[in-house]
Amino acid sequence: MHEANPWLPLVARIRPNGLPTVNNASSPSESGCVAGPHMVEPSLVQDDGTTILGFKMKGSWLFSIAIAAIFISSTVWVLTKPHLPFSADDPRLTPGDAERGRLVFAAGDCGSCHASPGQPDRLRLGGDLALASPYGTFRTPNISPDRQAGIGSWSVADLANALVAGVSPAKKHYYPVFPYASYTGMKIDDIRDLYAFLRTLEPVADHPQPHDIALLFRIRRFVGLWKFLFFNEGRSEGMLNGDPLHDRGAYLVEVVGHCAECHSSRNVFGAIEPITRFAGGVSSEGVGFNPNITPGGIGSWSENDITMMLRSGKTPDHGYVGWSMADVVRNTAELTEADRIAVARYLKSLPPRPTAHP
Repeated sequence: MHEANPWLPLVARIRPNGLPTVNNASSPSESGCVAGPHMVEPSLVQDDGTTILGFKMKGSWLFSIAIAAIFISSTVWVLTKPHLPFSADDPRLTPGDAERGRLVFAAGDCGSCHASPGQPDRLRLGGDLALASPYGTFRTPNISPDRQAGIGSWSVADLANALVAGVSPAKKHYYPVFPYASYTGMKIDDIRDLYAFLRTLEPVADHPQPHDIALLFRIRRFVGLWKFLFFNEGRSEGMLNGDPLHDRGAYLVEVVGHCAECHSSRNVFGAIEPITRFAGGVSSEGVGFNPNITPGGIGSWSENDITMMLRSGKTPDHGYVGWSMADVVRNTAELTEADRIAVARYLKSLPPRPTAHP
């Protein structure tokens, strides 16, 4: 007789699918082999093989998730990559005219943001103006010809890339507090002329303070995602109708003058809400609300009233514009009368919108 085998109740069998299973067999002949001390624990492998398959399924899911994460990350990385549309040898970037550039400088209101605060010279472009926002306080840069503190080392292509694409010479995204979302529609001739004018100014060695913003917003690559969602390079929002004066006004208001940047409300991502365009917005100075400049807000103003305000700051109710608009008027007062009339005509043509109070 055979001795009693303590392992006899547990018999390992190899199934056709290759998975080991456990059976309570009464004799070796029922299983074909006798299990030994190296058999697989019954609790680890079920008869239907679900545990092993479970491990396989988990591994498969983890692999799929990893591949998806790599694909998404790579796609986002490509979509948010800074784009430089102009190169130093671009044949369109020939030398500009400084006198015409002076008018572009005035129309673009560059001095209002980039002139050094606390002094009267609006051509001292040392920057450092504080611009409040829900994301922190931004500081405007020095755009004087100083080679260390300013943009004296820039080429025309560098300026064009900044204005049209919102990208620095170091291939980093600019924050959209710099209104390249409007400037992106600027004509190449105007960019060349503006560059020529800026080169005639005195260098300023002042270094602006750094931005005071949350750590998350300091990652410039995230701005690329904002651009992907809200920025259309080269776009001009102007509504043209074939009237040369009206269409010139569209260019001045929508692009160079970037009026919508202050006179509109924004969504939680800092992009202009289209339905509030020109219907008013919170002041970047944190001291009030910029007015509705559609016929829904200044509908009672005539074309001549608007032209007079742009020339002198005087409003139809015998008052004067204040705060940052007073700085704007110092610039629009230098435009030609034809350009001021063009701005007025375009503003009168805008669709009326209700004031977009926050």
